[in-house]
Amino acid sequence: MNCKITRNAANVLRRELDKPENTGKKLRVVITHSHGDHAHYGLDLGEPTDKDEVVLTDKGIDVILARGEDLLDGIKIDYLYFPQEGFVITNPSKGNHGDH
Repeated sequence: MNCKITRNAANVLRRELDKPENTGKKLRVVITHSHGDHAHYGLDLGEPTDKDEVVLTDKGIDVILARGEDLLDGIKIDYLYFPQEGFVITNPSKGNHGDH
């Protein structure tokens, strides 16, 4: 499975992961809703289970993805400051380039 994290997102995520209360936790991406050929995604912190795969990104952040979830393979995590500040998760490899 593949996951890409942009520089902006990595900076924000590292600040959160470096907090003492998050020691030992990893970033988890979940599907909050799916329909048709795309999904809507959410973020959480946690520890992997035997149903998960841990993917190491090029930004050095481990990401937990549910094994066998096709719509998680190829996701891109970005953090935008405009027009609204926050995380944006898409899956360009599946044709999902943003919410509709």
